[in-house]
Amino acid sequence: MKYSAQYFIEHLKLAEHPEGGYYISSFRASDDIAVRDVQRPIYTSIYFLLRSQDISHLHRLQSDELWYYHAGSPLTVHMIFPDGTYEAKKLGLNIEAGEVPQLAVPKHTIFGSSVEESETFSLVGCMVAPGFDFEDFELFTQEELLVDYPQHKEVIYKMAYKTIE
Repeated sequence: MKYSAQYFIEHLKLAEHPEGGYYISSFRASDDIAVRDVQRPIYTSIYFLLRSQDISHLHRLQSDELWYYHAGSPLTVHMIFPDGTYEAKKLGLNIEAGEVPQLAVPKHTIFGSSVEESETFSLVGCMVAPGFDFEDFELFTQEELLVDYPQHKEVIYKMAYKTIE
């Protein structure tokens, strides 16, 4: 059986994500840990689906995020590290082509993702440790990012929300 994005959206009961794409919380640790003077679960995990026509817009978390490939086409994760360097890594199963089945995005890294093949999708899992909370989620506009990272204007124009005029 060939699976579609709609199949996973319906069967996993995925909802639209504020950064783009679709998601649902799949696991949440029952134990908490103190982080930045607040309690967070030790880890949280989601299913995340991105279609070719979607963009996971550039954002930043205060925790590390581990990504795991599940189905569909490869997913490109675009990262601007705190030191200003940029790297794009492909999440997928074609190891010979440089894809990896899992990758880590370190905390404080600005990142987003895209599916480069047309008319397809990518289904991945994302685990955040310490656990995710929208209080720790920052979403950026092009204007905000271009101030600090003008050398990455091409990826910023592609991956960040347009500045509202």
